[in-house]
Amino acid sequence: MSTFETVLLMLLVVDALALAALVLLQQGRGADVGAAFGSGSSNTMLGASGAASFLTKVTAWLAIGFFIISFGLAYFAKERALEVEGIGIPQLASPETPELTEEEEGVDSDIPDV
Repeated sequence: MSTFETVLLMLLVVDALALAALVLLQQGRGADVGAAFGSGSSNTMLGASGAASFLTKVTAWLAIGFFIISFGLAYFAKERALEVEGIGIPQLASPETPELTEEEEGVDSDIPDV
């Protein structure tokens, strides 16, 4: 694994932990209904909706970062798998490919055709 892949993997783990923590910190949609009827829960430090909108924006950016990092790691994993198998750019097959014999195809000649 290259150094860049290791850094991406560490960023992915940190991003996932931060994303999980922010999702758990946020209130559900039903918590705002009590504030609408004057239950007093709307008195927050950042205002009635100030903290919610900030946490929502940070959560959205962390989710976008999570997907970008995941796609980057998937791309590097694909490239490494192709290098291991020795597959480069796919070549077009020539139209004059030889026909395979029954032994090469792995067809058992003892089985009668139905």
